Amino acid sequence: MPELPEVEVLVRHLRPLLCGKTIRETGVRRKKVLSPTSVARFKKTLRGAKFIELTRRGKYLLFRLRPKNRRADFVLLGHLGMTGRMFLASKTDPLPKHAAVVLDLGAKNFIYEDTRYFGRLTLDLSSVAKLGPEPLSDEFSVTGFTRELKKSRQPIKVKLLDQSLVAGVGNIYASEALFHAGISPRCAANKVTAPQTEQLWHSIRKILTEAIACGSTLPLNFSAGQSGGLFYFGRTAGTPDYYSERLCVYDQVGQPCIRCGSGIRRIVQAARSTFYCPRCQKK
Repeated sequence: MPELPEVEVLVRHLRPLLCGKTIRETGVRRKKVLSPTSVARFKKTLRGAKFIELTRRGKYLLFRLRPKNRRADFVLLGHLGMTGRMFLASKTDPLPKHAAVVLDLGAKNFIYEDTRYFGRLTLDLSSVAKLGPEPLSDEFSVTGFTRELKKSRQPIKVKLLDQSLVAGVGNIYASEALFHAGISPRCAANKVTAPQTEQLWHSIRKILTEAIACGSTLPLNFSAGQSGGLFYFGRTAGTPDYYSERLCVYDQVGQPCIRCGSGIRRIVQAARSTFYCPRCQKK
């Protein structure tokens, strides 16, 4: 599933392409992705609206639009789920088989494609209200982070996936941050020491910042077609130093730890794979 860095890179790509564009028509091919917004309300609200801004909150894309009657702006919320893709394509290009929503922008179509339909493109913003602080903002403090961890007996890796604790951190970057902080993924959140918590806070911010920087500088492929690699939208063929090669533990089972040489291990926590070094991350 795309996490904060992937969504941030996509937002930076789409923002200049969408801002100022007006939605002429709205095509809904899979009404499930609009839930709980009805198809009728979705089409009526979006028709004639203009894209004003595009931002990110956690793993969500927030499209701010201005209706054609120029009344108050509204927000369209996008979530990529596990397999979602959002991109612009020429009106002459055939629509992908799994195109869920198509917005007619004139010469281009904005396409939301999702093979599993776990994502969302909706006017319902309730999910954003439940999110914790942005990890790269001043709102995410060591003090607040420490206070919330002390309330939980869950394994620290599982707790990091709680979007009310910190928004946007998912399976990949939780494993990476714990490795860089030298903390066992099995350790109970309330047993993480104060120095460990501060180190983990720094590691989360460092890992996410580096992932965004890497994705922002690589010639990634945002067009339609098969996705590949860590970045769900794929990359241009031949791109050097692809970010997945920079990951230290995630999906590296059996590979030697870059610090001590021990084999990276995999366990399952809360039905998700966790990757760690048994020597560098002792409980």
